[in-house]
Amino acid sequence: MENDIRTRLDAQDAKLEAIWQSVEKSRKYFLITAWITIGAIVLPLIALALIIPAFMSSYTASIEGLL
Repeated sequence: MENDIRTRLDAQDAKLEAIWQSVEKSRKYFLITAWITIGAIVLPLIALALIIPAFMSSYTASIEGLL
């Protein structure tokens, strides 16, 4: 009886370890996806917020030169 319980606990321990490894891989995948999303969407929006005012300033200055 004792031996049977021990083998079942060892089998459960092995399965839990496999689940843990799978969960860690998924967590890393989601973390990388989040960083790529931030890099591809948020950073360009911040850059545009800084570049558009400078562009508009030079554009309106060139239009005033024509008038």
